[in-house]
Amino acid sequence: MTGETQLATLLRSLDPELAAPEVVFVSFADAQYGDYADLQPLAMVQEAEGMTLVVQKALADQFQLAYDGVFQCITLKVHSSLQAVGLTAAVSRQLAQRGISANVLAGYYHDHIFVPAQQADTALSALKAIESL
Repeated sequence: MTGETQLATLLRSLDPELAAPEVVFVSFADAQYGDYADLQPLAMVQEAEGMTLVVQKALADQFQLAYDGVFQCITLKVHSSLQAVGLTAAVSRQLAQRGISANVLAGYYHDHIFVPAQQADTALSALKAIESL
């Protein structure tokens, strides 16, 4: 199943959905894929400085892990192609106009935007507004 590539169609069909749990980004130097599986990470990125995991805040607190900022994830339920051009820019622009940071992670089917938890409702409203433009 091929994802949508037409920006106008994507923007009319975003269907953003806010995930309930608060999440944090944690980093582990000298770690590799599979380490810290007990944290049940939602995502992993391997960087030169170490492995970054996105985990539920409750688990990070339980394991006494250090983090900067608490986020919530907004999933764009439209099936966007990994080759689509302009979607990330349009979403980021809409949030930036409201002073909301956007940390975007693309999955095979959907884009996931991690926004500061205290601004999550405002971010969700902003993204829903795109569909009616």
